[in-house]
Amino acid sequence: QVQLVESGGGLVQAGGSLRLSCAASGRTFSHFAMGWFRQAPGKGRELVAVIRRNDGSTYYADSVKGRFTISRDNAKNTVYLQMNSLKREDTAVYYCAAHSRIGVIVTPNLYEYWGQGTQVTVSS
Repeated sequence: QVQLVESGGGLVQAGGSLRLSCAASGRTFSHFAMGWFRQAPGKGRELVAVIRRNDGSTYYADSVKGRFTISRDNAKNTVYLQMNSLKREDTAVYYCAAHSRIGVIVTPNLYEYWGQGTQVTVSS
């Protein structure tokens, strides 16, 4: 089992920045690829970014490329999502998730573990 706990959400003005953190416990963190997803009211859960377990390579949704950065610190069992130049449409509950498969997984159903989510609200 892996337990994931997100933090760092909040209210920010458009153009501002936030950094989300996701602390993992349980099994060996470095064995898992990590993803950030988000879900806005009335919408499905969508992938934001992924960081692989072996080489740390990353993948981003087109909507956040150039604005968001995913990173991980295996010594601290933590994955981060730095969000810059935030827009109103970034408002959502943000979730971190983990999977132990090889490769970049974009489908939420293939992630094995999920955090409880943290709310990000961007005001105009």
